[in-house]
Amino acid sequence: MQRPTLNQLAAGLGLCALLLSGARAQGVCSSDGQPQPVRLLERFLSADCLACWSQAPAPAPGAAGPTLALDWIVPGSQGDEAPLSAAASRDALSRLQTLRRPAPRTQLAVSTPVAGRGGATVRVAHGVALGGYIGASIKARRPSSDRQPATAVLLLVETIAAGSDGTPIARNLVRNMLQAPWNGDSLLQNEKQMNWLERRPLSIPDGANPQRLRVVGWLQDGRGRLLAAAQSACRPEADEPASTPGITSGSAPP
Repeated sequence: MQRPTLNQLAAGLGLCALLLSGARAQGVCSSDGQPQPVRLLERFLSADCLACWSQAPAPAPGAAGPTLALDWIVPGSQGDEAPLSAAASRDALSRLQTLRRPAPRTQLAVSTPVAGRGGATVRVAHGVALGGYIGASIKARRPSSDRQPATAVLLLVETIAAGSDGTPIARNLVRNMLQAPWNGDSLLQNEKQMNWLERRPLSIPDGANPQRLRVVGWLQDGRGRLLAAAQSACRPEADEPASTPGITSGSAPP
């Protein structure tokens, strides 16, 4: 892959700053004040399987805390002729590879706990859509003693309400993914913790509704375990309460 030039990097960061600054004009969109997910539920749907989208899946096991559900459309054997091909993404294949799971012929649900190990935290934020892009950021913190390699994952998701676009359930459809390695080095560091920040303009794919976009992020270790996770929600500048779509609370025996 050809590396971007300094001019291209500067232009990209400038666009990202512009898009993020737009959030101040139309409200604040970040994970601040939002419940921290304790479990991630990922539903992988084959682009060949229209019924997988139009029928409600079996209820997932409950979790002792908020669960964040995501939906990935996996490229199917029918290629561009598949009924869900417009929303299919090779990012779904990359995520399946990380989970060491094969691509499903119909659908697959994977539940992963968010460990919250070692005091790691994640914050995500985004601006407004502009010119086919949306500026987004992910900030991670972890103790200075934790020098193990990790990866920050930032997702652009489209939140679709139940009864819309042919789905009987609410979905957080993954539209774009950024994976950024963190090898333990940090420009922002003190004796107790390291801070790491990534800002990027994320492209909005054709067919996505910019008004329904938000971001989800997490920090995972070299084994793919989730150390911390967060998701954004938009609220007015007056700090009025904002609901977080796509997150549910459940109770189940430990």
